[in-house]
Amino acid sequence: MKAILVGPDEDGLGDALEAEGVELTRIENVANRPALEEAGITDADTLVLTETEGATVVPVAKDLNEDVRVVVYTDADLPDFARGQTDLIVDPALLSAEAVAEELTA
Repeated sequence: MKAILVGPDEDGLGDALEAEGVELTRIENVANRPALEEAGITDADTLVLTETEGATVVPVAKDLNEDVRVVVYTDADLPDFARGQTDLIVDPALLSAEAVAEELTA
C-alpha cells in the first residue's frame, strides 16, 4: 500500500502507517498539484490529510487519481466542497492512530 500524508503528524498516524508496512510519502508544506505529482499521487492508494486548511488538495488529488482513498484525520471541520470527495473522516480523540492504520491496511 502506498499513502501520502499531507500536513503535520502530531497524532502519529504516519508512523503508525509505516509500522503497518505502508510506503509513506509526507508533504509537510503546501500540497498543491506539483507537490502531489512529485509525491506520487497517481500511484497512491490513500491520501491522508491531518489538517483541513489544505482541503483544496482533495479535488486536485481526485483529479489526478480518481481511485485514491481520501482520509481526513483531524478534529477540525472539513469544508463542504471537500467532504463529498472524502472517504473517511476520523477524529483523533475517537480513534487512535494505530487503530486507524490497522483499519486502512486491513
